Amino acid sequence: MRGGSRLLAGVLAAAWAVVYLATQVLVDPPLGVLPTLAAGLVVSTVVVLGYPSALRGPRGGPRGGARGTAAASRRSWRPSRPRDPRGVRDGLTIAAAGRSMPLRNGLTADAARRTAQLIKPLLGGDAVAITDTEQVLAFVGPGADHHHVGGTLQTRVSRLALDKKRTVVMHARDGIGCPEPDCPLRTAVVAPLAVADRVVGTLKVYRVHDEPAPRVLVDDMASMLSLHLELAEMDRERHLASDAKLDALRAQINPHFLFNILNTIASKSRTDPDESRQLLLRLSDFFRYAVRQDGHFAEFSQEYFFVRTYVSLEQARFGDRLRVRYDLDPQVLTSRVPVLVIQPIVENAVKHGIADSVTGGTVQLRARVDPLTRTTSIRVSDDGAGMAPEVLDRLLAGKRPGTAGPRHSGVGLWNISQRLDSLFGDRYSFDVASTPGKGTTVDLQIPLR
Repeated sequence: MRGGSRLLAGVLAAAWAVVYLATQVLVDPPLGVLPTLAAGLVVSTVVVLGYPSALRGPRGGPRGGARGTAAASRRSWRPSRPRDPRGVRDGLTIAAAGRSMPLRNGLTADAARRTAQLIKPLLGGDAVAITDTEQVLAFVGPGADHHHVGGTLQTRVSRLALDKKRTVVMHARDGIGCPEPDCPLRTAVVAPLAVADRVVGTLKVYRVHDEPAPRVLVDDMASMLSLHLELAEMDRERHLASDAKLDALRAQINPHFLFNILNTIASKSRTDPDESRQLLLRLSDFFRYAVRQDGHFAEFSQEYFFVRTYVSLEQARFGDRLRVRYDLDPQVLTSRVPVLVIQPIVENAVKHGIADSVTGGTVQLRARVDPLTRTTSIRVSDDGAGMAPEVLDRLLAGKRPGTAGPRHSGVGLWNISQRLDSLFGDRYSFDVASTPGKGTTVDLQIPLR
């Protein structure tokens, strides 16, 4: 811009000099001031309007001439790209690929195949293979006709990398050790894949000419894949631990629930055998539901069935002393909630709120879905005896009222909170408020599923 402005200023100065010579020096008599200024303005206007066209040069086609060349250069300009495979571009590409690496789900044949296809263009090799310690999980490129997926490891270089637990580079076909005489692969870089200190497989990059793929690049990719495999194993172990913990908590809940039901049935079998048979039928419904369960979540409607089954059994025991009201948003019936959480809360309301009251009381179950916050809210309240603050604290801490040790039976509010911790982390709220003589309210809010 500065060069163009200076050029324009110079052209204007020269134009005015020409006007001065033409109007004041070369003519006799000289022209007056007004004709001279008019001539100067006309020449200046012509120079200014013609200046951009003069800079652009002669017009051509869309891609011809100076204008076309300049435009084309503006459209096609890109930053220069380093050819070094360890450069910034390749690093960013590998990092971007790493964020969606299929091996994040574990070292399986399908994940290995998709990973090999994804990383092959990034490693500068003609063929890429991923193996575990015994067999080929994926092979992409020349040689796939005899390096069969699912087959045992054929090359010596693979065993060498597994045994030494370090990257091995082979510069000649004989070093690869493929038993196939017509194998086109001539060089190889084989890096071990490790989880902690344990080698679980290899990443192999082959070329069909005498220069092997860059070792540093293969090492970096193997480290990235190893990290994803380690994260996958940590996920698997965490899920197993979580499942074992939840199953143990469910095991604590189920016997307690069944114990109360069987006690009720036993008491009715002597006074009213017909009603006892009806209660047994309801109990069989519970068994069918329990056997069908797979996982730790169920539809609210199924848990609602649990609650109704439990309430019908307890009403057979308490009669008119136990009253239950349901206030449910129809949308909540299809939401998914943790298995065996709502019924134990209702059971606590009956046991600690209504059972010790001579006149009984009312338990209310209220459930709502909030589509804006995507949460399911559940409230169980009673107008029974309530609990003193120290009793509530002990129950929340997993201890029996009046004892110093932990609870040895029963569901407990502590067990419920432990299950919710395992399922939701910090994405839930579980609040309990109780006033002696006025009742207890339990508010549960969980993510909508």
